[in-house]
Amino acid sequence: MTVGDPAGIGPEVSLKAADDSRVREVAEVTIHGPTTTEELEPFAPGVVSAEAGRSAYETIERAVAEVQAGRADALVTAPINKEAFAAAGLQWRGHTELLAHLTGADDVAMMFHSDKLRVVLATVHVPLAEVPRLLTAERVKRTIRLAASELPRFGVPEPRLAMAGLNPHAGEHGLLGSEDGEVIAPAVEACRAAGIDVVGPLPADTLFVSAIKGRYDAVVACYHDQGLIPAKLAAFGKTVNVTLGLPIIRTSVDHGTAFDIARQGVADPSSMVEAVLLAVRLAAGRRGDRAERVDR
Repeated sequence: MTVGDPAGIGPEVSLKAADDSRVREVAEVTIHGPTTTEELEPFAPGVVSAEAGRSAYETIERAVAEVQAGRADALVTAPINKEAFAAAGLQWRGHTELLAHLTGADDVAMMFHSDKLRVVLATVHVPLAEVPRLLTAERVKRTIRLAASELPRFGVPEPRLAMAGLNPHAGEHGLLGSEDGEVIAPAVEACRAAGIDVVGPLPADTLFVSAIKGRYDAVVACYHDQGLIPAKLAAFGKTVNVTLGLPIIRTSVDHGTAFDIARQGVADPSSMVEAVLLAVRLAAGRRGDRAERVDR
C-alpha cells in the first residue's frame, strides 16, 4: 500500500484501512511512505508542493518494485496530487500513466469497479477539448478489447459491454456531431466482428441506467467525467479504481487527496478498504485460490 501525496488524506486512510478487521483477516499489508508525525512534518497538510510530489513518486516506484520482485501480491494506492507531480517536474498526470511506464505495459485503461456499476475509460486525464481528437477508432477498439479480456478476472466470464456515445444522443445520426457515426460505430462493429459482445455507441444519458439495472457488465466511456460521475454517484466509497492491462495487480480509491480535511482524523477509509479487498480477490484468482474467502 502506498500513502500517495503525504499532504493529503492518503496516510490517514492507509493506516485506517490496514487496521480494519476485514483487511487484517485476509491480507498482510505493508505501507510505503510517510505515516508518522515525524515523517509527515516536512509536508504541510493541504499544501501542494514539489517535495510532496517527489515523495509520492518515489514511494510508488519502490512499491511497484516490491510487487515486480514477488515480495508482494498486489499494489493498493492512495491518491496523488497532479499539481504536486507537475511541481516536482514529473511528466505523468496520474497513477495510470506512471504505472504503465514503470511496468512497461503498452495498453492500459482505468476501470472503476463496484457491485453496482463498472466503467472503463477510453481517455483519462486530458482536457475535454482534446477528447474528440484523441478518441480515435484504434483507441476505442483497444479499450473495448482490453475490457473484454480483463473482465473474466472479475467474475464475468462472458462480458456484455456497451460503448457510450461522445455527443448528446450519440450524435443523433450526425445532427449533433460526426464522431459517433464516423469513429466510434465502426470501431464497435470491428470488435463485434472479432467476437466481442459489445453494442454502441449508445446515448450516455440513459446507458448508465441500463448498466446499473444489469443489462451490461461494463460501460466503456469516452472521457473521464462521462464515466466517473455515474460511477461515483452509484457507489461512492464502495467503488475501486483498477488499472487494466498491467502485469501487476493495482487497485486504488475512488477519491482524491482531500486537502481540505488532511490530518484532521475524519477521513473515511471505506474506499481504501474496498480497494484492498478487491486486490486480495484478484491475487487469489491469479494464484488459483478461493477468492470467495474475501467477504464483501
